[in-house]
Amino acid sequence: MRAVRLRAPASLDNLTLTDLADPGQPGPGEIRVRLAASSLNFHDYAVVAGMIPAADGRIPMSDGAGVVEAVGEGVTQFAVGDPVVSIFFPDWIDGAPPTSAFTRVPGDGIDGYARDVVVTPDHWFTRVPAGYSVAEAATLTCAGLTAWRALFVDDAIRPGSTVLVQGSGGVSIFALQFAKAAGARVIATSSSDDKLARLKDLGADELINYKAVPAWGAKAMELTGGRGVDCVVEIGGAGTLDQSMIATRVGGHVALIGVLAGFAGPVQTALLMAKNLRVQGLTVGSRQQQLDMIAGIEANAIRPVISDHFPLEGLADAFRHQAANKHFGKIVVDI
Repeated sequence: MRAVRLRAPASLDNLTLTDLADPGQPGPGEIRVRLAASSLNFHDYAVVAGMIPAADGRIPMSDGAGVVEAVGEGVTQFAVGDPVVSIFFPDWIDGAPPTSAFTRVPGDGIDGYARDVVVTPDHWFTRVPAGYSVAEAATLTCAGLTAWRALFVDDAIRPGSTVLVQGSGGVSIFALQFAKAAGARVIATSSSDDKLARLKDLGADELINYKAVPAWGAKAMELTGGRGVDCVVEIGGAGTLDQSMIATRVGGHVALIGVLAGFAGPVQTALLMAKNLRVQGLTVGSRQQQLDMIAGIEANAIRPVISDHFPLEGLADAFRHQAANKHFGKIVVDI
């Protein structure tokens, strides 16, 4: 079978398409999945670019969707022919994450889904939303669930809440869609007026071009009549955190998801204290949270926004496209 391996030293030029032995048939409690799609996340880029250390020869990609080809003894939740999508943390089923969860992420601590076939324990996958294509399903594992947890697990967004989303990547667009489905008001930021117009088409209520308005935190306060937003879906990290805290209401929530604008930097701790803010880091979520998200997606007929498709052998080009920030929504790899 085909697979893409990341050779040391990690770089886009060291992503190599190779042939591996077929994994064979599933054992007790296992399923064999013919993978058909994956999708790109910043986490995947950080691995292949060497920002996150990975073993020489690692198969990248944390997201995988496909069709069950065979089931092992004792498997009852899936049947041959079922469409399925992977979970980000194979060890995190429900409740609090076990200590092993963060060391065994596919494409990072263990081999991921840039390959044709996998044989895994059945709980490494869930069902997909009814009517979804495999490409659509492949967008859910990381980006979709991260947005879901930010709004509905770590917060309680409801009708009348105000949410601020940053940019037009996968997490931000999912957060916009989920927030609007919950009846929330959404403020969207971007450096591109064209992308802001597309975010408006998806339901964003207020738009801020952060290049034109560098003090966008104060602008968000103004747009909320001086109250501030209930939740910021923070994907920038250290470079944007201060503006996010300025934008947030007293007692509000900053869901700290990404590091696109910096891994480290000074934080206005006095502002954090004065506004009694809850700045909470989060990394995707559990299998049960993924199932809850899928139920929410089905109830509200939400479809992911897919920007571009690349073949498996073009994985490095897909990452280059991602790094150029030319996409709007998710980039899918067709396997």
